[in-house]
Amino acid sequence: MELNNLKPAQGSTHHDKRVGRGAGSGRGGYATRGLKGAKSRSGYSRKLGFEGGQMPLQRRLPKFGFKNLKRVEFKPINLSALESLAEKNSLTAISVETLVDAGFVSSNDKVKILGNGSLTKALTVTAHAFSKSAEEAITAAGGSVEKL
Repeated sequence: MELNNLKPAQGSTHHDKRVGRGAGSGRGGYATRGLKGAKSRSGYSRKLGFEGGQMPLQRRLPKFGFKNLKRVEFKPINLSALESLAEKNSLTAISVETLVDAGFVSSNDKVKILGNGSLTKALTVTAHAFSKSAEEAITAAGGSVEKL
């Protein structure tokens, strides 16, 4: 088999309709466009959302909601995940790079540590943000918190 021998499977392709090529073709005359109107004419393209003059849906419905352009999106990591990561790799310090290497977050993510779970080891945790409960739990276990 070579590239010049490749062909589509039998019956998988169809010929395009040859429209407007004379009366004998069966699709001459109006060329399947019907009689008159914008759709019968060349160059016609329907506006997006146009409903034939009826008030379109996007104008019938009211504006809604608000998108804050300055919103900072954090990737949440729980204390239970830090605990399991520290036990598995016997770590005393956990940074964003450690979490990236472990596959918890990508290198572009901002990380927020949340207080779900418990911490038994004294860890030095470096992240972009901490919840109050996470911060308290880390310091109660004898660890420390560093914000980036």
